[in-house]
Amino acid sequence: MQTPVASRANFDVAAHTRAARCGSQSAYAALHRRFIALVHGILLGRFRPALADELSQECFARAFAQLGQLQDPAKFGPWIATMARRIQPKEAQREQRWEDPIEVISADTSPEDQSDAERVLQALASLPEAYRETLTLRLVEGLSGPEIADLTGLGADSVRVNLHRGMTKLRALLGVGQDGMRAGVRNE
Repeated sequence: MQTPVASRANFDVAAHTRAARCGSQSAYAALHRRFIALVHGILLGRFRPALADELSQECFARAFAQLGQLQDPAKFGPWIATMARRIQPKEAQREQRWEDPIEVISADTSPEDQSDAERVLQALASLPEAYRETLTLRLVEGLSGPEIADLTGLGADSVRVNLHRGMTKLRALLGVGQDGMRAGVRNE
């Protein structure tokens, strides 16, 4: 879901937003490519992967339909992030929240890896929103700290603090020390 880093640095959000307002399909597509990891990461912190995928598309559809309401075209990232935070699933989809067991299945996923992935995602989902979002964007979506700051409109220092504090809390929840080893497990 990621856009190459070089194109991220040269991406003019305001110009693409203005072009999208005028109906440019290529501008819509460019905004989608640029911000899909942000929206998906926010939603993945709240919902199961399949529902996060569906709600990501719904969020973009709503954003493009309401694009005329965005006052500052350069603020598309923070604006769509707010929309993603506020989006709610339809009644029939509500059971797909993280409180229930999840399925992280791939053809090459062992039962142990499945269990570990479920444990990590459950722990991640239990963190406060600011930590959950930044860690999901970093660990699941693969964004760097500066990319997270750029996409969300947060300051780089805030992102750095959220990542550090969130990782500390996540390690504590998982019983993992700074060295990556689980508490009480010796490296032989």
